[in-house]
Amino acid sequence: MLRLLNIEFQKLKHNKASKVIIITYFVLITFIALIASIEFNFAGIKFRIADQGIFNFPYIWHFTTYIASWAKLFLAIVIVSMMANEYSHRTLKQNLIDGLSKKEFIASKFLTVGVFALISTIFLGIISMILGINFSDYNEVSIIFTDIEYLLAYLIKLVGFFAFCMFLGILVKRSAFALGFLFIWWVLENIIFGLLKFKLFKGTQVAESIVQFFPLESMSNLISEPFTRLNFIQSAANQLGEQFQKDYAVHWYELLIVLTWTAIFIYLSYALLKKRDL
Repeated sequence: MLRLLNIEFQKLKHNKASKVIIITYFVLITFIALIASIEFNFAGIKFRIADQGIFNFPYIWHFTTYIASWAKLFLAIVIVSMMANEYSHRTLKQNLIDGLSKKEFIASKFLTVGVFALISTIFLGIISMILGINFSDYNEVSIIFTDIEYLLAYLIKLVGFFAFCMFLGILVKRSAFALGFLFIWWVLENIIFGLLKFKLFKGTQVAESIVQFFPLESMSNLISEPFTRLNFIQSAANQLGEQFQKDYAVHWYELLIVLTWTAIFIYLSYALLKKRDL
């Protein structure tokens, strides 16, 4: 396993563009901490975002994982580029000539994907813990570790998404086209959802029940938007006569759906590579 990881990190080590993108990704996650210092002034009334409860335990686990998940597109660029470079630089063929099997090649890529996801999750967990300890109104141990399953959901979401990107990189062979295909796939999922929701099953929840099994939608469902969970938004909604009836929890079956897609993408990547004449 270490041998396979070493092969991949040696390739990344000599890729300046990938190093810049990876550093940018972690810098963006760190920028979440800057939200704490943002201060607004409305009609002479000053308030900081940090004082609105977004860094309170346990809410912070939900907030930071949701915000950080948007930055995953930066690592997606690295992953599809990593796959595309194997073809353009002919390193894939050379690795196979040197004795690396196709199964080991896919394993090395997935291990790299897993390491990216794990390091990202640990890094985000540390940032969240530091912010929570400094700004949270609640610091009891039992409260601090409540909802920490959002970190698990974040990890699985990244692994699933990166596995999808890995598959697209092998399928399309060109990073720009692979990213374009990723966007098209997202558009298609939304079009299908719209047709199901407003045409075929109008006025029911059937559409939601179906699209929850789609790859990108299942990953998105792992961490729902956290903003309507804030107390001041709930209070404002109640004053307007509205109520948010929403399930914010991380469910085991949603994790299972994404893990299943992850396994499918790994298998398809291997099957495609095994079938393809290099």
